[in-house]
Amino acid sequence: MIQLSEKGPEVSRFGSVDPAPPLVEGEVDVWRKILLDESEKLFARMRVIFSLRNESSTAAIEALCDGFQVNSALLRHELAYVLGQTQSPAAVDTLIERLADESEHVMVRHEAAEALGAIGAKRAMPVLESFLDDENPEVSESCEVAIDLLNLCNSGQELEW
Repeated sequence: MIQLSEKGPEVSRFGSVDPAPPLVEGEVDVWRKILLDESEKLFARMRVIFSLRNESSTAAIEALCDGFQVNSALLRHELAYVLGQTQSPAAVDTLIERLADESEHVMVRHEAAEALGAIGAKRAMPVLESFLDDENPEVSESCEVAIDLLNLCNSGQELEW
């Protein structure tokens, strides 16, 4: 049984409250198999996503990127979100592919755009610019936000709240 803190949900080191608690122990190869196994419960696969994000090794980032082959648009959306949290340049090509795939679910494309902005890779700029006029406002607006964030990240200015 999962024990939740009496203080409320735990905030991850990435500043988010995850919709499923990460696994405390495990190996990337095992977690990858669970993520890709369509017969596994969605909750177990979500836990694995956050476990891989927390690991953030090259192998973990690759496993998260491999996860875009799953059927669940919800999981693919969450994959894009956590890849943005990791800010790993190793995820940029995969996120560009997800954004550019017009057959991809709109919520996955929107999250891929925002993740590209969070990573701050300048090479994502032309791709983001090419989708500013996307027919889906969720995508075009997310590209606009990502471009602004990319510009801010590359300006050397500190974020003020």
